[in-house]
Amino acid sequence: MGEPLREASPRSRRWLVALPLIGFAVLAALFLLRLYGGDPSKIPSALIGRPAPQTALPALQGLVRDGAQVPGLDPADFKGKVSVVNVWASWCVPCHDEAPLLTELGKDKRLQLVGINYKDSPENARRFLGRYGNPFGIVGVDGNGRASIEWGVYGVPETFVVGREGTIVYKLVGPVTPENVDSVLKAEIDKALK
Repeated sequence: MGEPLREASPRSRRWLVALPLIGFAVLAALFLLRLYGGDPSKIPSALIGRPAPQTALPALQGLVRDGAQVPGLDPADFKGKVSVVNVWASWCVPCHDEAPLLTELGKDKRLQLVGINYKDSPENARRFLGRYGNPFGIVGVDGNGRASIEWGVYGVPETFVVGREGTIVYKLVGPVTPENVDSVLKAEIDKALK
């Protein structure tokens, strides 16, 4: 009839058992490399070079500056000025860390600082700005998060630089920090101002 089947040697059996483990280890290493290997602040934005979203946002009621209500966001506000748009919320821990840096940045009269308050209660938002100082000349309320989606926001905080033509020229994912405020954000603002 036929030849009897030969059994695999013990050495080849070990390789057969180890092969799925090696495959799993390689896949796990690739997954971890992709998960922790990149800088999340360098996520590219499809909106760079495109007009800022044309979404008007209502003012944060009760937020007063120099005796007048701070206005909401009107897309026409971007024309002719370099703007820094910061998406923030009082419940966002990194937003608390970046607030003093934004207050300092708000002193630069060459640009306008615009805040988009994301899914926040008006009382908490006003309390937040009262605690750190309000660096924003404009504060739009995005209560349902729809406008932030149009801006391509992944999560708060995120900061955009909008050029004089009303186009987005830079996006910073994550908080403004002492490490990136001068070397990255101010450098992008200076480019937009030229």
